[in-house]
Amino acid sequence: MIGRCALTTACLFSLAMPAAKADGVKDFYSGPGKQIRMVIRTPPGGGYDLLSRLISRHLGRHIPGEPNVTPINMPGGGGIVAANYLAQVAPKDGTVLSIISQGLASDQALGLSAGFTADLRTFNWIANVDTSNQLLVVWHTSQTKSLEDAKKRVTSIGTTGAGSASVQYPAFYNNVLGTKFKIIFGYPGGSDIDFAMEKGEVEGRGTNPYSDWMASKPHYIPEKLIIPLIQAGIEREPALPDVPLLLDQKVPEGDRPLLEFMSQASTVGRPLATSPGTPPERVAALRRAFEEMLVDPLFIADAKKVGADIKPMSGEKLSTIINAMIGAPSDARERVKLAIEPKEADVVK
Repeated sequence: MIGRCALTTACLFSLAMPAAKADGVKDFYSGPGKQIRMVIRTPPGGGYDLLSRLISRHLGRHIPGEPNVTPINMPGGGGIVAANYLAQVAPKDGTVLSIISQGLASDQALGLSAGFTADLRTFNWIANVDTSNQLLVVWHTSQTKSLEDAKKRVTSIGTTGAGSASVQYPAFYNNVLGTKFKIIFGYPGGSDIDFAMEKGEVEGRGTNPYSDWMASKPHYIPEKLIIPLIQAGIEREPALPDVPLLLDQKVPEGDRPLLEFMSQASTVGRPLATSPGTPPERVAALRRAFEEMLVDPLFIADAKKVGADIKPMSGEKLSTIINAMIGAPSDARERVKLAIEPKEADVVK
């Protein structure tokens, strides 16, 4: 489903490019066998995989030279493996793209994972594919039916690993709101957690955007197979008016900045990037190609078919948000760092 922002060139900032450079871009991406690799931070299945493959099917038509875009799954470390690859191994030429794990902007800002060595400020951001709210959900058989229930009983929550939003959000809720989530580490991707919920191995999932649920498991919410306990974002999802918003939770005034940081972090959504060092004219061409793809009838029809909810943000605006998070005052970052660090007693690895 196409999102709230009308998919016109007004949604994203249109970039002009001198003719000579445009010709150079076309020459670079032209030729038999020329391809762009779309690195996917999860195994097959789930929201990151669905969106990455959707974009891979359509973006190439709008890039000068019309290269093929080939999806390649590279799971590991809650998205750290893919992000480090893009920063340190991938060619610095605009031939590799990846939707970066949403939680990694917070991870870098707060210095959480020693294994995460990329600097997101050096990435060339093409667009934010989706800004949907983050939901923590439980399976319908769980005895936990509300956020208040989660403050009274231990509820097992499946997550991927350090650096992922799926760990950060339930840890934050435990430390700031007083919930009692038991955080289960180690699932390769979101679809594995979904399966674990269905089997009764865990009661819920640490976090996932509303749009991803509607794309990968569109029957879960309408059929009430999952119960959203809380949503993190600037405002409530229109389809979920009764699900509590993080910003509306009652906390001591000194903790309000923490709620605001996490709510803003959720707007990072599904950030699409190419590698650091890519020539500016190729970055501009990729941004323009993404913008043109959004109004392509073939893309719109395919997005509707797979249930993808596209709510775009320009690469420039996304870059500003990520840079601001990483560059926030150190005292504020230290407080948030403590808040999203799971207590040892709350974690099962």
